[in-house]
Amino acid sequence: MTAPRARGVRRAAAALLLVALTACSGGGGSTGSDRGADDHPHDGLEAVVPHDHPSESPGDEHSEPAWASDDHPIEAFEPKKLRKGERRLTLTMPASYTPSAPTGAGTDDYRCFLLDPGLSKDVFLTGTFVQPGNTDLVHHVILFRVPPDQVGRARQLDAESDEEGWTCFGNSGLENGPGLDNAPWLGAWAPGGEESVQRPGLGVELEKGTQIVMQVHYNLLAGDGEDVSRTLLRIAPGSADLTPLQTMLLPAPVELPCRPKHADGPLCEREAAVADVKQRFGPTSATADLLHLLCGSKVRPGGTQTCTRTIGEPTTVMAAAGHMHLLGRSISIEVNQGRPDARTILDIPVWDFDDQGSKPIEPLQLQPFDTVTVTCKHVQWLRDRLPAFEGQPDRYVVWGEGTTDEMCLGILSVTRP
Repeated sequence: MTAPRARGVRRAAAALLLVALTACSGGGGSTGSDRGADDHPHDGLEAVVPHDHPSESPGDEHSEPAWASDDHPIEAFEPKKLRKGERRLTLTMPASYTPSAPTGAGTDDYRCFLLDPGLSKDVFLTGTFVQPGNTDLVHHVILFRVPPDQVGRARQLDAESDEEGWTCFGNSGLENGPGLDNAPWLGAWAPGGEESVQRPGLGVELEKGTQIVMQVHYNLLAGDGEDVSRTLLRIAPGSADLTPLQTMLLPAPVELPCRPKHADGPLCEREAAVADVKQRFGPTSATADLLHLLCGSKVRPGGTQTCTRTIGEPTTVMAAAGHMHLLGRSISIEVNQGRPDARTILDIPVWDFDDQGSKPIEPLQLQPFDTVTVTCKHVQWLRDRLPAFEGQPDRYVVWGEGTTDEMCLGILSVTRP
């Protein structure tokens, strides 16, 4: 694979996350597309066109998203200035790691690395800044908090592998994503992500003895090589007057059928596609079916899918983000859909993989029985335009962790009493 093509593939999607499965409940269900959008790329959505191609019309139905362009590299960002009372910790992988497909199939490697910040006191985490070492291979990074009572188990997992870290397929967005009983999210990185700094007065509590798992998704379609990634943590004293911040994950199913003219492919039957995901990522990768159970929905093939969660306790939303892969076209998050007080808190009409940063909103207070709905649209015709799909036949696309699988995930930063 040529270097430009590798960059295009690497940019193609961050599998940020197999969800907190308990995050999706209530009466929302998946809905099929109201027409065959896969056969007609006239979906009414303007493509994001790179600024250095002014000759391309933003309304051109065949235009590719900006992140699909080989001359649209990931930018290198510098950390922001520390605020009063903050300090910075740098955590680096213990040694270089050469990724490979641990199951013997597929083109993805999820690897977890245990990092020790050496916390001798309780602190607040007020920002994270992931710096991938090999950006041709690193597809996304998630940071998990390992409470002191889970550190022993994490060390055991690390020691059981002859290489650096351990394989952690199958549950990468769960609180037990690294294979632990309780390891909540701390932060994440995908192309386009800068340093994540919390608003003044907010922080994530880290108690004395806490360690960090850095889970790295390597995209092997980009070639071979080694990686040494690191993360910078922004730390404030535990005595600071800060409000604890949490992450709420809002997943929805993905049920994207093959285009009619390609429907005779071996993976165009849903059952075969789900079995293929489980083969590549292990038997715990059962999210495609679990999401329907948790969203209270039936399997309805179509390009548009949605899920509604009912709020169970007073919650204040501070910021919102979305995540999809290469075939993602649009994503939105709406509060109290269908009610007079409905409000859209995230609306990305044309998905741009290089713009996955969280978007702050005016603090929005939600009460029990309010609802939050995430809706995603995916299209199959993009596989004809993107390097990652070159030589790959159509397939029925379900939720999966790989570069050429798909996700639909809303991400909220929230505070609770």
